[in-house]
Amino acid sequence: MVFSTSIFLLLFLPLFLLVYELTPKKLKNYTLLAASILFYAWGAPKFIFVLIGFSVINYFVVNLLSKQTEEKKRKFFLTLSVTLNLLLLIVFKYANFFVHSINDVLTALGMTAFYWKEIALPIGISFFIFQSITYCVDVFRKESLPARNYANYLLYIISFPQLIAGPIVRYKTIAAEIEDRRATYDDKLIGFYRFSIGLAKKAIIANFMAMQADMLFNGSVSLEKFMALSTTEAWLGVVAFTFQIYFDFSGYSDMAIGLGRMMGFHYPENFNNPYISKSVSEFWKRWHITLGDFMMNYLYIPLGGNRTKTKARHYLNLWIVFLLSGLWHGAAWNFLFWGAFHGIFIVLDKMGFQKLLKRLGTLPSVIITFFIVMVVWSVFAVDSMEKWWYLAKAMFAFRDLNTFMIEPIFIPMIFIAVFFAFFFELTPLKKVQNFFFYKDNYTNRQHIFVFTLMLLLFVISVAHVTASGFNPFIYFRF
Repeated sequence: MVFSTSIFLLLFLPLFLLVYELTPKKLKNYTLLAASILFYAWGAPKFIFVLIGFSVINYFVVNLLSKQTEEKKRKFFLTLSVTLNLLLLIVFKYANFFVHSINDVLTALGMTAFYWKEIALPIGISFFIFQSITYCVDVFRKESLPARNYANYLLYIISFPQLIAGPIVRYKTIAAEIEDRRATYDDKLIGFYRFSIGLAKKAIIANFMAMQADMLFNGSVSLEKFMALSTTEAWLGVVAFTFQIYFDFSGYSDMAIGLGRMMGFHYPENFNNPYISKSVSEFWKRWHITLGDFMMNYLYIPLGGNRTKTKARHYLNLWIVFLLSGLWHGAAWNFLFWGAFHGIFIVLDKMGFQKLLKRLGTLPSVIITFFIVMVVWSVFAVDSMEKWWYLAKAMFAFRDLNTFMIEPIFIPMIFIAVFFAFFFELTPLKKVQNFFFYKDNYTNRQHIFVFTLMLLLFVISVAHVTASGFNPFIYFRF
């Protein structure tokens, strides 16, 4: 089950909120836990048992870690927990990729390929595993106490608002709220406002962008189609995908933050106008912020960070982090190359490219950075490197410029997408954004105004979801 579906919006969510509101405070966690299990089991009934069973193991391993006084034993249980988590991720997410890659090599050498039965990819497994790892490492570092009981730990892992698409939440961030929280009427209203904005970003802007992008990046589009692409078709697809993935992903994060807020949780922000970045380094401080935090604390720093003897090793650390980030996004060569390309530009920033962009001024640096990000998104959008090669050739061949197909709705929607992606960093609109996104103390009159506006936005979004059969879910890869 996902947020932008009729069954969630019109059945699951209202019923859950009603039952949750009527539940006594001491039982609210169990209500949320039961709803989360149902939410996940709806789409993955078999994997829910794996998720719960594995979380039992991880909970007790980390508990044993927390009780040790000898450093060797503490490191043993840390290694055990991290290894088990990574093994689960490798089996479910990367086994198919590794076997297919080996079979491709064997076939190229004229040898017999291995027989392999495909393993289904459980939705949201990367977010589940990453939160498990942060919990273990934070307890090892003594930055967080272990959960008081298994129910609290499982709630942290499986809570439905952020289980499928994040944000990635560290246990210490919400530990106190798992133990004891109170959602005020302001919290419930502000959560609804944020959820409605996120739903509109996903159901309206992202889905309309997806209609154009789907002409090119739908999995059924043949290699022959990519080979015959015109330059205009290629760029229309890449531009549409660039805005689709932003409004889709940030929309889901907004919905998660809003749902959490309705229950008294304060999840971390995950996006901050990333397309107005003036360098790729800045882009990664604004895009999927909680993933950046994870990469910094659990990959970059353990690799040595910038505390290295040589700049070359520092640059290698950065590149490895982004290479692994690409692999986290999906088990395919194009994701690996996407991460590698971002790592290259991050290293170039450190070598002086970021300073050069700064000298050029704000507007040129934003345009150049956005162009780089958009070109690299083209690697992310396709399902094979072979298709990307022909897509990239078409993008820069400048051929058949008058040959293309376009969804009529794409023309007005691209202006709306550009407006919301770029112009809210301007001072007057920044105030508007802060008012709707981050304000915590609305007056009664302001509540009436915002509630009316958000209710209208919610109704329009739900109407679009129920009326349209086109509602792509981009997170099956993650």
